[in-house]
Amino acid sequence: MSTLSSSSLHAGSGARTGAPSVLAARRFAGRLVRARQVDFWMRELVDPAWSLDTLRARVVDVVPETHDVRTFVLAPNRLWPGHRAGQFVPVSVEIDGARVTRCYSISSAPGDARVTITVKRVPGGRVSTWMHERVRPGDVLTLGRPAGDFVLNPSVRRKLLFVGGGSGVTPLVSMLRDLDRRDAVHDVVFVHAARSARDVIFARELDALAKEHPGLRVVYALDDDPHAGRLDSDALRRAVPDLASRDAMMCGPLGMMSALTPTWTEAGLAHRLKTERFVAAPRPLVPARAPAGKVSLVLAGRTVEADGGATLLEQLEAAGERPESGCRMGICNTCVCRKRAGVVENVVTGELSTEPDEDIRLCVSRARTNLELAL
Repeated sequence: MSTLSSSSLHAGSGARTGAPSVLAARRFAGRLVRARQVDFWMRELVDPAWSLDTLRARVVDVVPETHDVRTFVLAPNRLWPGHRAGQFVPVSVEIDGARVTRCYSISSAPGDARVTITVKRVPGGRVSTWMHERVRPGDVLTLGRPAGDFVLNPSVRRKLLFVGGGSGVTPLVSMLRDLDRRDAVHDVVFVHAARSARDVIFARELDALAKEHPGLRVVYALDDDPHAGRLDSDALRRAVPDLASRDAMMCGPLGMMSALTPTWTEAGLAHRLKTERFVAAPRPLVPARAPAGKVSLVLAGRTVEADGGATLLEQLEAAGERPESGCRMGICNTCVCRKRAGVVENVVTGELSTEPDEDIRLCVSRARTNLELAL
């Protein structure tokens, strides 16, 4: 009898020892299920942008700016952290069953009641075309957190020069709207380069702000203007004679950026210029000695052959993988992953990542040896 009692007590003690972990797991699972249920029903019955843990935004309006540019007016959910003028936001959409992410500059000023992104339809552009053709008021987009360091110092008091080409004016307009809200448009020259008058984005608003603020001068540089022509370094100096005394912010296509940057660098004024590209810089040529490698996808359980030339993102996508990506030029960090072992080269800077357990950006990295990636 005593033996039976002792054995029963021992078994009971063991059951009590394991119970808390089992109960904790069940409680956690229950909370997770309830949270997902709340998320689902709040989206279905209250607000399609509602989420406990995912940043979403309802499209309030779609505004045509030019023949190939539209502004999407968004009402983000409570998870929107706010942004600084000049930053971009990753936008994720589902196209043909695949989740695709691209980064778009925010055109609204910080603190505005609504957030806006202004998107140019790019020929062959998968996401920009989809947004122009498919996104309507009432639709919901999934967003990432705003990011980017192409921003003004909030306390800037110097004379400013904004130079934007095409849709590169988007972050600059956000900055100008921010200055306008803070009554800080003291001495600003805004140079807007475009192919023609029909391609000028925000022309009406820029003209209105110039009338409102004596300290704002807007210059349009149109490629088809028989008197001015394409914006180059000489034309910029003529339009802005006091360029050397201004802090400059420039954003636009690669050709314009390459043509205008020497205006500052050759005059020893590189410290007065801040830039952001809308396309990646040209990649260096692959050295003939560059070895091909194998990319071992640690979590995917497969091996992908890499030729040592294309970026890891391109290699993975060609092999049927779908890693998260955004800007595809090494800016937004959406495609950052952990390299467990091996050597990769940054195609923009030429720098090598040789140490194990380093974070790399797939869109601007290519294999130099066999790799192990934590994907």
